[in-house]
Amino acid sequence: MMPSGPLPRACWTSFISLLLVCCLLPPGTQGQEFQLRVEPQNPVVPAGESLLVNCSIDCPSAELISLETSLLKESVGSGLSWAAFHLSNVTGDTQLLCSGFCNGSQMIGFSNITVYRFPERVELAPLPPWQPVGRPLILRCMVSGGAPRDHLTVVLLREENELGRQPAGKGEPAEVTVTVLATRDDHGANFSCRTELDLQSQGLGLFQNSSAPRKLRTFAMPMIPPRLVVPRFSEVETSWTVDCTLDGLFPASEAQVQLALGDQMLNATVVSHADTLTATARAKAEQEGTQEIVCNVTLGGESRDTRENVKAYSFQGPNLTLSEPNATEGTTVTVTCAAGPRVQVTLDGVPAAAPGQPAHLQLNATAKDDRRTFFCNATLEVHGVILHRNRSVQLRVLYGPKIDRAKCPQRLTWKDRTMHILQCQARGNPNPKLHCLQEGSMFKLPVGIPFLVRLN
Repeated sequence: MMPSGPLPRACWTSFISLLLVCCLLPPGTQGQEFQLRVEPQNPVVPAGESLLVNCSIDCPSAELISLETSLLKESVGSGLSWAAFHLSNVTGDTQLLCSGFCNGSQMIGFSNITVYRFPERVELAPLPPWQPVGRPLILRCMVSGGAPRDHLTVVLLREENELGRQPAGKGEPAEVTVTVLATRDDHGANFSCRTELDLQSQGLGLFQNSSAPRKLRTFAMPMIPPRLVVPRFSEVETSWTVDCTLDGLFPASEAQVQLALGDQMLNATVVSHADTLTATARAKAEQEGTQEIVCNVTLGGESRDTRENVKAYSFQGPNLTLSEPNATEGTTVTVTCAAGPRVQVTLDGVPAAAPGQPAHLQLNATAKDDRRTFFCNATLEVHGVILHRNRSVQLRVLYGPKIDRAKCPQRLTWKDRTMHILQCQARGNPNPKLHCLQEGSMFKLPVGIPFLVRLN
């Protein structure tokens, strides 16, 4: 309102100065003491959720309040100095811009929406079927999805013990690795990985997702081959023992053992104790020649084997026979010692003419030959080694009874009422029965025991 009357000069000057100042102010300066607020401010919401946003200006003459966003929005109400909007299906981080006018001046405000989502996949990469003890083991955890990534951490675990943790990073899918040295204690242990979405600073909490556990199997295989114990030589169709042992094996109870004679698999009995594995089997060569024995131990995809040669031979005989095992005195008896090919026989010290030939001995059987023993020795050379076998046989000669007259004379003179022993023996085959009688009276006298001599 302008003054109606003339003003003093000093007052007029002041009024003109104020008017000039007011005219020189830029447009909108009169509303700068007011603020535009966007609520909620910088919210963190789960993916796919809806959000109610309120734009307000503490200006009594606010107008044209609006919300700018790429999201699907719906106005749900407005009033003096405010407007509310419903945002649907919030799936990604975005910025909201609210604008309005106060006393003809435009005002703006911002709010940043952060969307969080849990990982769609948390998986520990498959472990090797067997992991050598003392070798590096790389554990890989793959994470698909999950946001915000700068709040997402990946943790690798052995049972409940933490092996390491790393930020998930920006890659998709994210891959986090930790390298450890495998030990014997890791055999049968479960390994897994876990994600941690830390939104505690936003007032929400710590969200964890874990992978399915995977079991690790570790093993130790010595560089030395198994010890294989077999005979150097073996007779055809004669069974013998095969022993195979390997020390320093872990876990020995899970190792596989194969014993073979040539192309024939042997039925082995396997025993494990601590770090030692022992396999035992019976083997038998069916033909002459060099036979190969193989012991193979397998664990964790690695194998150790040992091979030995067994020389199979055929040693037939010796066979020692008598033409008359029970010969009558005076009969001719032939003793024969025979054996298989390449076998040299010797009969009572007399060798046969050549290897593979029999040895013979003839005799006229007498009483002195009864219970006579004949010996046959057979030798066979197998790859430079001389093998021996012996046989014996006893001859029985049938002959009539004979009395030694030096010990049992036909006539004796004894003194009456004296003690005497009659020393009479009879020889013969079969054993004869001996009776001593007094001539004339045919009185039977005891043999070999003391008796009293009487005149009768």
